[in-house]
Amino acid sequence: MRGGCRLLTLLLLALLRGLCRGREPAPGAVTCGSVLKLLNTRHSVRLHSHEVKYGSGSGQQSVTGVEASDDANSYWRIRGKSDGSCQRGTPVKCGQAIRLTHVNTGKNLHTHHFPSPLSNNQEVSAFGDDGEGDDLDIWIVQCSGTYWEREDAVRFKHVGTEVFLSITGEQYGHPIRGQREVHGMPTANHHNYWKAMEGVFIKPSMDPAKHDEL
Repeated sequence: MRGGCRLLTLLLLALLRGLCRGREPAPGAVTCGSVLKLLNTRHSVRLHSHEVKYGSGSGQQSVTGVEASDDANSYWRIRGKSDGSCQRGTPVKCGQAIRLTHVNTGKNLHTHHFPSPLSNNQEVSAFGDDGEGDDLDIWIVQCSGTYWEREDAVRFKHVGTEVFLSITGEQYGHPIRGQREVHGMPTANHHNYWKAMEGVFIKPSMDPAKHDEL
């Protein structure tokens, strides 16, 4: 009888350890403060911005998609919707509100009720100064698990207008020839899946873990 109780106790402890382990963030989770590139899985281009303004619509800094994997203007920093809401090194949860700040220009990924120049969907721009813009810079990470994993394809849904960050393949001419239009679409589909690629991912210990070279 004593042996049976001991076996039962060991089984319960093993089960509890397994449940606790399931709540821990996976080592491959994307974390707050990380700097990364985002690949649109349908069109194989990376989210990009630069000091080129739209010639129509809002006239704000344009956001495009580029095929090159080594372009320094494709890095974005993961931040919270406000100070302290996404502490450095904390895994980003599915359903969490974030900002994506363009590293080289300090502007946030943004959308609003202007038509995009090529597809007439919703314009996506880069807005603000030194990482500070407004409430239209907030996006929800949509994924299927507990945390945003580096290997997962995820969607970004805009809080203010409820569109999804998307690419459908339209290409610009001069002065950004060949770059793709990035826009907002009202429906979830295969044009709005994104995957974390090259970057520096911050561990919970706050030590930088290189996923690829900057």
